[in-house]
Amino acid sequence: MQTTRQLLLAALAALATLATTCVPAHAGPEAHPRPVTPRGAFEPSEQNNINVFRKVSPSVVHITTLDVQRDLFSRNVQEVPHGTGTGFIWDEQGHIVTNFHVIQGSDLFRVTLSDQTSFDARLVGAFVDRDIAVLRITAPRDKLLPIAVGSSRDLQVGQNVYAIGNPFGLDQTLTRGIVSALNREIDSLNRRSIRGVIQTDAAINPGNSGGPLLDSAGRLIGVNTQIYSPSGASAGIGFAIPVDEVNRVVPRLIRDGRFIRPALGITSGPPQLHQALRLPKGVAIVAVGQRSPAKAAGLQPFSRDRNGRIVNGDVITAINDEAIADLDDMLSLLERRQPGDTVRLTLWREGKIRQQAVKLGESDQ
Repeated sequence: MQTTRQLLLAALAALATLATTCVPAHAGPEAHPRPVTPRGAFEPSEQNNINVFRKVSPSVVHITTLDVQRDLFSRNVQEVPHGTGTGFIWDEQGHIVTNFHVIQGSDLFRVTLSDQTSFDARLVGAFVDRDIAVLRITAPRDKLLPIAVGSSRDLQVGQNVYAIGNPFGLDQTLTRGIVSALNREIDSLNRRSIRGVIQTDAAINPGNSGGPLLDSAGRLIGVNTQIYSPSGASAGIGFAIPVDEVNRVVPRLIRDGRFIRPALGITSGPPQLHQALRLPKGVAIVAVGQRSPAKAAGLQPFSRDRNGRIVNGDVITAINDEAIADLDDMLSLLERRQPGDTVRLTLWREGKIRQQAVKLGESDQ
């Protein structure tokens, strides 16, 4: 009868035999990591991509809109994220520029800076016609790095551009493309035309709205606002509001809390009036407000006499010698001025042309 020692030795021998059969008869040499090949210098275009991102990303912010929900039973109130978008730091006072449609429908906003610190924000003002809004946060000065502002009037089709934003909630994303076209026209939320829009093929997706479009020097040249896409994702056609327009609107929103449009104090006729009466292109006046600039300047509206026949009034065909085709043209030209400015109107009445100086008033809209 085998002893315990003998049984143990037999078991160990069996295990050794099994282990030997599992080892390949011809095992290869021991493997080591490959040596790393030095990369060398970045290409100039790569280095510029890196420089632009490093320079501008601290000025780009993530905007979260919030809804307030109250628990039915506990009556506790909590803030629930409603939507997200992008914005950028405008100045050292904490003003943040974004699209109006990013913050539309919400009263509570949270701004997250590039270092992931967050601040509650309040709405300073918005101009729906240009899809621009300004928020403000109270943050330490050393965290507020304003973006460098460039110009859009001298852009060229084909020049490189960059977009930084938060597509699909992914923070601090850089995409690159070119200026694909200039002077595009898109509709704002209230169907007013936004003109002079920049078209780019830099990838812009949901969440990029309100973020900066940059030139190769890292200067702001536009605010990314819309994409054209049947699928809802980037299809290589994005649109940005030109910075010259932004730089005109934002200071007025900061100063007044709203965009105060200069006004003539008239009511314009519909396009059908021009067609029916074969009037020239422009704005046919069908009413003049009492105590309005138009009234003071003697502008005459279209009307009817006692027999119901139409009495010709004035058609505004140009402002400061810039021709206008319709009401949208006129409003766009007036928005470049301030209440109290004087403009020169070119007026048509019964085939005769005259010019009239008018001191602009303030719109009540």
